[in-house]
Amino acid sequence: MSSSSSDILVSAPWVHENLDKIKVFDCSWYLPFMARNTKEEFVNAHIPGAKFFDIDEIKDQTKLDLPHMVPTPEFFGAAMDRFGVGAGDHVVVYDSAGVGPACRVYWTFQAMGHPAGKVSVLNGGMPEWAKCGFPTESGASMSPSQPADPHKYRAKPVAGVVCDYTHIVGAIERLKTSGGADGVQIVDARPAGRFTGKEPEFRPGLPSGHMPWARNVPFTEVTAPADAADPQVLKMKSPEAIRRLFTDAGVDLARPIITTCGSGVTASVLYVALLTAGVPKDNLTVYDGSWTEYALNPHSEIVVD
Repeated sequence: MSSSSSDILVSAPWVHENLDKIKVFDCSWYLPFMARNTKEEFVNAHIPGAKFFDIDEIKDQTKLDLPHMVPTPEFFGAAMDRFGVGAGDHVVVYDSAGVGPACRVYWTFQAMGHPAGKVSVLNGGMPEWAKCGFPTESGASMSPSQPADPHKYRAKPVAGVVCDYTHIVGAIERLKTSGGADGVQIVDARPAGRFTGKEPEFRPGLPSGHMPWARNVPFTEVTAPADAADPQVLKMKSPEAIRRLFTDAGVDLARPIITTCGSGVTASVLYVALLTAGVPKDNLTVYDGSWTEYALNPHSEIVVD
């Protein structure tokens, strides 16, 4: 069954009206070179009652060479216990970019089997909240609270939501043998320069380029300013605009799709965008290790345009 955009994206007024019924997470994250201290920004101002979801901490702790792989079910469940989140709670995630890293956390909840319709992204994020004039609070409430009922949250991983290296290589081989006409499509969310290999990757020693038969839809293309007078508030584009964007890039929305990026964050923005555009959830997966894992493997085939 296709998801509707209203199940996935929620407005700032809706969040404000339902604060006493939902669990809210600030999921802000930036690349290291951007020199943003998201924890400090959270302490200074966040949506009342929100907790800070650190994707660099709530991750697979065993894969030290990869930035923030999806955590194990046990680790995720323990984190939710400390945050006081139950499997039946409606979770709303947001970030300071408008629509960005919060999508990674949305996808993580999907991967962990959180109930359908019980996870949403605040469309426009913290900038939209501020624009609406809703109150914020300050303070170091980013740390998980002590659980009143430990071991309450039971993560139940959903097959097919997470793509690994073996799956991406298999998808590439099928695309190569069919001339791109058959198999799971690969859509890369990185900027065009990194995708083509004309611009370097941010991570030292990591080559740029792309996977064979991959398509490029930069994640920045699925959002737009909600108001020309306030370009800082970025929201997800309409379902029609998103479908047109992917179709124009050569993506067949009726076929399965793997989204990828540099490290799995902005690939999740495409994941959410495609869901809002009506692509069935069963036809979508995110390559968790993304380009970092793929390009670091000496056996990977890299294409430079």
